[in-house]
Amino acid sequence: MEDIDEQVENEVYREDEDPQEVLENFIKAGKITADVAASSKSLIIEGESILDIAETIEKMIVDAGARPGFPATISINDYAAHYAPESGCETLIGPKDVVKVDLGVEIDGCIGDTAYTIDLSDENGKLLDASRSALMDAVAAMKPGVTNGRIGEIIETKIKSYGFRPISNLTGHMIKRYLLHAGVSIPNVASDQKYELQEGDIFAIEPFATNGAGHVSDTNQVEIFSLIEPRNVRMRESKRLIAYIIQNYFTLPFAERWLAKDFKSRLALNASLRELLNFGVIQGYPALREAEKGLVSQFEYTVVIEHDGARILTDYKMD
Repeated sequence: MEDIDEQVENEVYREDEDPQEVLENFIKAGKITADVAASSKSLIIEGESILDIAETIEKMIVDAGARPGFPATISINDYAAHYAPESGCETLIGPKDVVKVDLGVEIDGCIGDTAYTIDLSDENGKLLDASRSALMDAVAAMKPGVTNGRIGEIIETKIKSYGFRPISNLTGHMIKRYLLHAGVSIPNVASDQKYELQEGDIFAIEPFATNGAGHVSDTNQVEIFSLIEPRNVRMRESKRLIAYIIQNYFTLPFAERWLAKDFKSRLALNASLRELLNFGVIQGYPALREAEKGLVSQFEYTVVIEHDGARILTDYKMD
């Protein structure tokens, strides 16, 4: 596995990469992300299959000349994030659902990440306004020298002003090439975190508002995975799966259903995924549910920090 380890290390931390070229790819990915997000809103209708929605969004990304940066997730009502429909999922959108759609676009490892919420009941407009307004206030405050803790305070203050709670254990995140979560977070509550934003930093900002407890818990639904590091494993099919992940997804998240076309035996695939999880080769992302089953809204932009503020890379009309 040493050659694969070196490949991962060299690709993520390339010394010869051109920062301007990388930024241009983030800009291109952001534009496609915004276009797909805007177009995909029409898919969120009563009776529609969430599996069909996710696969249609992913196809729209491919048709635009890019790749999904991660599996499209459709999180409904008290599910806050990471709900990626599995193969054969029969869940349909209900007439009063609060639906969160989170999607990403990748170009040469550079990712645009965005999310929006649609309330089919038309009864939770204030909840949606809370997270959307918090997002806009956060973006307006972002510039070099401002701390991530301060941005969290701004988000919390805005959401509470609407009478709701921010979700304290979900955060925005820095993005780097091939690293969707690159170490620095943007909290949704006030904190003493003191990372100072720097020109050129790229962040996904995603305030979550809820009428519940204000935190989420893991569920047993796990359909999204990503590579941590290659290791020696026992089963031949698991070794094949490691090579496949590196070749097709590298360090970026992928869905179990994406593997089905090349791994025909579901039993063998599940066994391999379990082994890779047990050996620490991959990590899983459980669907996250609000602790008191409160409704959750989410809006998200990807931004780049410039000398005098933040530029939105995934800009589209969220209303």
